[in-house]
Amino acid sequence: MTELGIGIGWRPEIADAVEGLSGIDWVEVVAENICADHLPDSLTRLRERGVTVVPHGVSLGLGGADRPDPARLAALGEKAVALGAPLVTEHIAFVRAGGPLTATPQLEAGHLLPVPRTWDALDVLCENIRIAQDALPVPLALENIAALVSWPGEEMSEGRFLAELVERTGVRLLIDVANLHTNHVNRGEDPARALSELPVEAIAYVHVAGGVERDGVWHDTHAHPVPAAVLDVLADLASRVAPPGVLLERDDDFPPAEELADELRAIRATLTGAGAGAQTAGRGGPGHGVRAPRGAAVATQPLLIGAGARVSGGFMPSASPDAVADATDDAPASDGGPGAAPCPRPGARQRVAVAQAALLSALVAGTPVPEGFDSRRLGVQSRALAAKRAGVVAKVAPELPGILGKDYRPAFLAYARSRPMNGGYRRDALDFAEHLLVAGRPEDPAARRRLTEWWQDRSGSRPPGRAARLVRAARHALVRK
Repeated sequence: MTELGIGIGWRPEIADAVEGLSGIDWVEVVAENICADHLPDSLTRLRERGVTVVPHGVSLGLGGADRPDPARLAALGEKAVALGAPLVTEHIAFVRAGGPLTATPQLEAGHLLPVPRTWDALDVLCENIRIAQDALPVPLALENIAALVSWPGEEMSEGRFLAELVERTGVRLLIDVANLHTNHVNRGEDPARALSELPVEAIAYVHVAGGVERDGVWHDTHAHPVPAAVLDVLADLASRVAPPGVLLERDDDFPPAEELADELRAIRATLTGAGAGAQTAGRGGPGHGVRAPRGAAVATQPLLIGAGARVSGGFMPSASPDAVADATDDAPASDGGPGAAPCPRPGARQRVAVAQAALLSALVAGTPVPEGFDSRRLGVQSRALAAKRAGVVAKVAPELPGILGKDYRPAFLAYARSRPMNGGYRRDALDFAEHLLVAGRPEDPAARRRLTEWWQDRSGSRPPGRAARLVRAARHALVRK
């Protein structure tokens, strides 16, 4: 296991600050934000100083029903080689749905969405991981994600799901303690139970980040200071195992360099305190004994999703020890020997595809909420996805808010309610501009002329005529059905 130390997420907005921070052993960069043949000068300088750089992917969608895209895997591998990275990381999530498996238009979430913790979804995920592992030139680690919604009919807790994943594929884990806290607030899941179930010896490194609570919902913003509750989860994890690396993530609303340094100091102090406490307390029980040596297995007790946890608007009944033991009998047997990932059971990809497409369509295309989901929570998630789209489009196409001014955000949110993203954020920006022009907006002639010129420069086309507008309107109507 590579020893990484203390690190920070490298972002262009804080590149100078990151270079100036003392005690930084490594950085993580969003893989999709760099090119293998043209690395940012700041990352090159950091590498020359001996700072390790790890690419962190966000678009593979290994938890989706489709097999991984070979081109995306190749691009991620090329970036790992260019950076001299000891590993690459991605997420246990799906980011798109639809397409040939469901005979529906493919939709993009523009966000990481939770995989149902079912045996079908686990089968599909494991096969996708095996494909990725075979294609990548370095080891792969996968991150647990934060979620606002819960899938109905889940068959495993998060910890047990992760343990099964590691057992079948040998994949490493990137444990985000902020995401464990998010799922505690939003889904009633106990971080300590998750940590007691997962194989801590498989942890490659740990993420720490901030968020904010609004109306009882925790938003994993990566744009706020790290709260004490997240550091408490980090301390619990560090009392169980010495993590090979810990990284501070910040993606927006960047503070001065000194505030970043303060957060890094708080992380170091938490790790030091947890290590000292684990060696002297001798408290016994999961997560409360002497910290296990790195690489040593930690005894765990399988648990179902926490009794009383809110799932899809209802509550899970308490599980007896016998029920917990019986649940393990439902696991499909591997046909490839110990530790081998079984092929998905017949129809598993199709079933996962239909379920994920129905959920994503409800979130981004306004179709009915699938049975068993909490409609209020889906509404919160839908609005969050639209807000994220608006924010990212404003970053990749800053001319649009410049042209539209204060009207940009309400106009984009109105557009997003009925027009899902299906081609990435830059395509989304072009489609939004086209949508406005077709509607004869903005009303100010000078602004409309500027928007037309912007759209033409990037699309190489004229604004669509009446026939093209009718075809597009019919296409959007089909998506909403």
